[in-house]
Amino acid sequence: MNQQTPSFVSQIDPYVYQTLQEITGTMVVIQTTRGTVSGRLKTVMPDHIVVESGGSPFFIRTQQIVWVIPKG
Repeated sequence: MNQQTPSFVSQIDPYVYQTLQEITGTMVVIQTTRGTVSGRLKTVMPDHIVVESGGSPFFIRTQQIVWVIPKG
């Protein structure tokens, strides 16, 4: 029996990742391929970020980010 193991492939932009890490905890506006999310940048991981908006967490794939505006 031949079993295949699934693999995970993700593009990581190290400059975006580093910049987002530096502004973690600040208010941001994130434009994604699906729309805009405003709130506090809570978590930055290599493949996604978490923005808290209106008391709810929004999990956004880093590949879906178009631009970010920090609101310091």
